[in-house]
Amino acid sequence: MTPEIVDSHCHLDFPDFNGDLPEILSRARAAGVTRMVTICTRLRNEPAVRAIAEAHDGVFYAAGTHPMSAAEEPMTTVDALIALSRHPKFVGLGESGLDYHYTADSAAVQQTSLRIHIQAAQETQLPLIIHARNADDDMARILAEHMKIKPYPCVMHCFSSGPALAQAALEMGIYLSMSGIATFPKSGDLRAIFAAAPLNRILLETDSPYLAPLPHRGKRNEPAYTAFTAKTGAQMFGLTEAEFAAATTANFDRLFTKARAA
Repeated sequence: MTPEIVDSHCHLDFPDFNGDLPEILSRARAAGVTRMVTICTRLRNEPAVRAIAEAHDGVFYAAGTHPMSAAEEPMTTVDALIALSRHPKFVGLGESGLDYHYTADSAAVQQTSLRIHIQAAQETQLPLIIHARNADDDMARILAEHMKIKPYPCVMHCFSSGPALAQAALEMGIYLSMSGIATFPKSGDLRAIFAAAPLNRILLETDSPYLAPLPHRGKRNEPAYTAFTAKTGAQMFGLTEAEFAAATTANFDRLFTKARAA
């Protein structure tokens, strides 16, 4: 039997998937990807993302303001995010976070937005989905400041930062999500970070349509390709693919409680 896998982070509303979403979902299920979380990165698009989740079994959604869009979008509120979270298929908050690679000029706005998303996660106890790039020190500091006030569930989506942020996150009880980047030949340092982490803190994702794993690197990514990242993860932990799939699926259920398998 094909092991059950969860794609904890994809973007099914993006134009890359226009016209063939049913086929994409069919290929995902054939590959063992029985559940997926599609992420809304601009709250103006939340109705469309919600509609995708409502229309398809096994598809859930999260919504928030991506840090690279924080300066372009209206600032959300804790109450607005809490209101969205009441939908039965709304399972997480974000993605939010900090990105100083391309948008360092909006660092202050990003930090304000991040704190709002954290407060919503504290109130709802739904997992906060974090995007972090070139902002490790500020990210660790802000997450820790709020964790001390009131703990909240959290995952570092598509983790590709350094070992210091990984260690800080793990010490706070935060999960690390493994994307197709972990399959790339030059990602040895990243694989070492994941291999050193507790198995019960690892999730799988595609971040599709981006970051397709080998052997599809450079092409459009899709949820079915979670299976290739799972294969790499199993090798890193010295497990069979079925064992690694079962472990990461259990981790997903523990974190994303509203999307837990019936």
